Amino acid sequence: MDSTQFRAEAHRLVDWMADYFENVHRYPVKSQVKPGEIGKQLPEHPPFAGEAFDSIFADFQTIIMPGITHWQHPSFFAYFPANSSAPSVLGEMLTATLATQCMSWQTSPAAA
Repeated sequence: MDSTQFRAEAHRLVDWMADYFENVHRYPVKSQVKPGEIGKQLPEHPPFAGEAFDSIFADFQTIIMPGITHWQHPSFFAYFPANSSAPSVLGEMLTATLATQCMSWQTSPAAA
């Protein structure tokens, strides 16, 4: 994936994330899938070659999303509420980009 494609797909995902935060109340709070249902939709072996991001994102939407319990849903009352927010997602984007190893001061003083 070159930087032009990365930029375009990242913008697409940010749009999806903003829509998710805005519309999370439209999802069922708890996943409606049955045990084993997601696994049956996954291939037995990983692909031998990379796949187009469109295909990966389509799998995310059609296979993964139905198996998600939406902790950000306004009617989610179990455990603890709202463990994510738009600012925290932006922070995670920065930390994922840097991939900083935080083992000691020498590996990354800012992280220590």
